[in-house]
Amino acid sequence: MRYWWVNQNQTYVHEISGSYLWSPKRKTDGSRNPFYEFMREVSPGDLILSYSDTYLRAIGVANSYCYECPKPAEFGKAGAYWEHIGWKVDVSYRPLGHVIRPSDYIARLRPLLPEKYSPLQVTGRGKQSVYLTELPSDLMNALADLIGQEARILMSYDKLAESQAGYEKKAAIGLAEWEEYLQQKIRNDSQLEETEKMALVLSRRGQGKFKQNVSQLEHRCRITQVDRPEHLRASHIKPWRDCNNQERLDGENGFLLTPSIDHLFDRGFISFEDKGKLLISPVANKPALQRMGVSTDVDTNVGSFTHEQKKFLDFHRNFVFLEVRR
Repeated sequence: MRYWWVNQNQTYVHEISGSYLWSPKRKTDGSRNPFYEFMREVSPGDLILSYSDTYLRAIGVANSYCYECPKPAEFGKAGAYWEHIGWKVDVSYRPLGHVIRPSDYIARLRPLLPEKYSPLQVTGRGKQSVYLTELPSDLMNALADLIGQEARILMSYDKLAESQAGYEKKAAIGLAEWEEYLQQKIRNDSQLEETEKMALVLSRRGQGKFKQNVSQLEHRCRITQVDRPEHLRASHIKPWRDCNNQERLDGENGFLLTPSIDHLFDRGFISFEDKGKLLISPVANKPALQRMGVSTDVDTNVGSFTHEQKKFLDFHRNFVFLEVRR
């Protein structure tokens, strides 16, 4: 279990009532923001303290891993932001019966503040630049002592198994809505021939023309070595949901993977370095990966990639893989 602090001054009502965290992936200038990057390492069962208007007002339990999702409609006036993609985590919140203002206890808390990525200034005021940041266990324990039983009960209760049980359903809902919107755009595009529409729609599930194109380069699953086409899915390196139509059919934007490996790759639990080394997310459940055919106790190299595959892998590592990228 890890502990997180979220600064929800502008979004408290929406995120608490909607049961989620949401952040952009990058700053407006395209640079990384560590307080958005931390979203990538939240796991089911982690505890989240909600800070708003100088008070800690709620406590939450993460119900999902981070996943790609458009900006929520309630953040603005024009409906869903289908083109503005960020990170989302599903969270079960409960408002605190005993709210606290950290600045009232800063003499006690100040020695426990981390040197880097602290949620508070030395004065006790919240840092406006912070969205999400990790709390060291000693700081979380001190805050839990101030909050009282509400926090202590959750810290001592293992919510992980219960939270993970609902992960697939919860995460898939957000992704499915977004992909269905994109699929409908393809169907409604008068500039596309019907055959091209069909190819693009089938490519979403790793079938049809896209699988044929990938099969010209890839002949087996790079992890499990399964080479029977009927057991393999053409998996986009740059996800279908993030692609333009050309990229959705590009054979160099794909691998042939067994369904379980396709799931791990698509959700960012694994990725690859340009030289072929398998990367495993720090939030991935290693026993589960072992059962799915992924070796987690020795380094694995899956072979070389083409120049174009490396370009798509760069996107995957930067925008899909569940690891803080500094």
